[in-house]
Amino acid sequence: MALLGKAAMILSFDVVAEAIVEHDNWHSHEHLHERMSIPGFLRGSRWVALSGKPNYFVMYEVKDIDTLASPPYLERLNNPSPWTAKMMTHYRGMNRGFCQVTSSLGFGLGQVGLLIRFSPEPEKEIVLREWLNTVVLPSLPARSGFVSAHLLEAALKPELTKEQRIRGKDAGVDWVLLVTGYSAGSVASLAETDLSQALLEQHGAINIISGVYQMGHSLTDLEAANSFSQ
Repeated sequence: MALLGKAAMILSFDVVAEAIVEHDNWHSHEHLHERMSIPGFLRGSRWVALSGKPNYFVMYEVKDIDTLASPPYLERLNNPSPWTAKMMTHYRGMNRGFCQVTSSLGFGLGQVGLLIRFSPEPEKEIVLREWLNTVVLPSLPARSGFVSAHLLEAALKPELTKEQRIRGKDAGVDWVLLVTGYSAGSVASLAETDLSQALLEQHGAINIISGVYQMGHSLTDLEAANSFSQ
């Protein structure tokens, strides 16, 4: 499977314009390293919008859904570093979901991703999931311009912690589609073809929000551990 664990945390948000440079510096040089030191966190990646909103998308791949309710993770959330506490005040419109990986096809992550957040229409979850998993996603990773395709579904409600109190209450995330590749044009075209809003709605998706993102930085737990040992 292309994702490294059985679950993932998905965040999408904006950062106030005057804090963007510092945010990226903090996220790359402190926050990703801190998160990857938590047991069960396997890879973190930060993405910036090429089109669509919000401007940022972050994914933390974890061993399993229990990792996101573990004492080591909650301890970090309730005891943010001074730099983290400062950066939390610059977040706007945070959406945060703890998701099970329903489907993960292909190999690795491409540099460009189509992120689609949505909800299943009541009583259409099975039909929508089957259409995505059997008709749409299986062929994508082998097509020119693509490398992986993933479906994630919300499985756990995040606890209210000190970090969230600083930035304000987060909105939730329900289902997520992420298709990645090395061709921005190919990946973006999916929003008008195989994964268009009309097709998604036809098969039972509602509240659809999509954007095309470019990866800015990714870090695995092994890479973070090696950086501390140097």
